[in-house]
Amino acid sequence: YLPPIGEPPEPDRRDSPPPRPAAGERITVTRAAAQRSREMGSRMYWMVQRAATADGADKSGLTALTWPVMANFAVDAAMAVALANTLFFAAATGESKGRVALYLLITIAPFAVIAPLIGPALDRLQHGRRVALAGSFVLRTALALLLILNYDGASGSYPSWVLYPCALAMMVFSKSFSVLRSAVTPRVMPPTIDLVRVNSRLTVFGLLGGTIAGGAVAAGVEFVCTHLFKLPGALFVVIAVTIVGAALSMRIPRWVEVTAGEVPATLSYRQDSEPQRRTWPEQVKKVPKKATATLRQPLGRNIITSLWGNCTIKVMVGFLFLYPAFVAKAHQANGWVQLGMLGMIGAAAGIGNFAGNFAAARLQLGRPAVLVVRCTLAVSAVALAASVAGTLVAAVIATLVTSGSSAIAKASLDASLQNDLPEESRASGFGRSESTLQLAWVLGGAVGVLVYTELWVGFTAVTAILIL
Repeated sequence: YLPPIGEPPEPDRRDSPPPRPAAGERITVTRAAAQRSREMGSRMYWMVQRAATADGADKSGLTALTWPVMANFAVDAAMAVALANTLFFAAATGESKGRVALYLLITIAPFAVIAPLIGPALDRLQHGRRVALAGSFVLRTALALLLILNYDGASGSYPSWVLYPCALAMMVFSKSFSVLRSAVTPRVMPPTIDLVRVNSRLTVFGLLGGTIAGGAVAAGVEFVCTHLFKLPGALFVVIAVTIVGAALSMRIPRWVEVTAGEVPATLSYRQDSEPQRRTWPEQVKKVPKKATATLRQPLGRNIITSLWGNCTIKVMVGFLFLYPAFVAKAHQANGWVQLGMLGMIGAAAGIGNFAGNFAAARLQLGRPAVLVVRCTLAVSAVALAASVAGTLVAAVIATLVTSGSSAIAKASLDASLQNDLPEESRASGFGRSESTLQLAWVLGGAVGVLVYTELWVGFTAVTAILIL
């Protein structure tokens, strides 16, 4: 029996009446807001899940790599929150810059020696890439725990001999994760998109889900724990995220460990008269492993040009990462003013990075080396302008242009590596190039630590390095 059209069905009298809200369970504004928040959170989760699995990323393994990348961005953001609270609100005012520079260089110097060795080590690391990714998280867990154990709740600070080496070691492991990720990414690339889009997607996911969301959570936890419990809340977020990141790294598909038939890339230059090897012949792949150990794939002119330009820009990026903090600390102002100065520069860096990756994913990178040269010229020009102006506004504009140019130049380098290297050498080429870029970043960071804390002096020094 069906009721007439337009009339509601007659309720079944045997059914129990709908439950009424119990006394005291009225729908309040708070309860409605909580329900709405749960709905929005659920929708956001499924939206992110659909975006992460688009273009066959779930089948290729790219989705499994996306989550550790987001965790790495979140750890960096949480660590930045912890350092901001320590350095600009609770740090000892008598801390000399020379002493800080000494602690920073103690940690930077080993990384400058190790960075060129990361690429060759990856070529020999055939069955431990997932473990190495997880290890970069586990070591940061130990460092965060060490910082918490040495935290002084009364003063809200750490001993200098613990704070600066641990903070820089965190940075080193974050950069090492980036190098390892670059070597793994070509092995999980979906067949429907190229490496430029893959890397841009990973960066956008990291910025939105890691830097913004993770940073917001860390800031909230830091505020609550500092005021209520006298504890460094952001470091507890670091511990939680690093543990999750280590577990997610081990869920990356096992086929990223397979390196059969690969030919390592080398940073040596290939002359134009030499034939451009698009792929290695089958007879080369079939020779014994001892014989193929001597095979190396040199780089072409486009890759060398793109890599050199990206290294130049990375020097500026590393400089802007550390130098503004010392400039803000050198000014005789309260913590909120100092943090506001850094907030403007940090916001410019985030906006520029997001805009650069968004644009790079939609640009036709037909001549990537030319685009890298243009980005390098733009960064050098804004650095020169900031050295002449010597103002905070000029520094913010320089940061915005540098971060956007860095994202576009990195996408152009990815395009050069994809176009000019054979498939058998692509993963090795990405790892080698990332190691070189991180070394350039360290050079820029060292300049930011050592130079005098006047904006025009710092930007003049880094401009001279960029021009050279």
